[in-house]
Amino acid sequence: MKPDNLFNSENRAVSPVIGVILMVAITVILAAVIGTFVLGLGDSLGDSQPSAQLSVDFDTDDDDIIIEHNGGDRIDSDTLTVIVTNTTSGESVEGDVEEPFSVGNSVTGDFDGTGDTPENVRVRIVHNPSNSFLLDRTFELNGDLDIGDGDINFSS
Repeated sequence: MKPDNLFNSENRAVSPVIGVILMVAITVILAAVIGTFVLGLGDSLGDSQPSAQLSVDFDTDDDDIIIEHNGGDRIDSDTLTVIVTNTTSGESVEGDVEEPFSVGNSVTGDFDGTGDTPENVRVRIVHNPSNSFLLDRTFELNGDLDIGDGDINFSS
């Protein structure tokens, strides 16, 4: 090697450029991870809504509501609340399904109380841990149903 090539400034190393790029990338990744925990986005990964196909029917002779689990995830006990609202008067009653609810199971809710006979009834089934609706439908009734101002008592 010739001595005059030792101080030639035309041959520059690439390592300082790569080092700066890596430092910037590491800083961005660390900022994203810390920002996720500081803003609490990691906490929302918890309780998710189960995927379940539920159907509702009414037995107007006995003032009952029948809920069937037709498919999807098993639902744990004490996680479902059923809210039935008379869309005409605004009265509503609710009850909790206390037993585990699996595919093929059905529960019957007996309305406790007397009240107006609605033409339309809105039924909402709420999954309490995720605070989400598994079912929200309005039904037109063909018979008398006294939903009153009491509770719904469920049994399998």
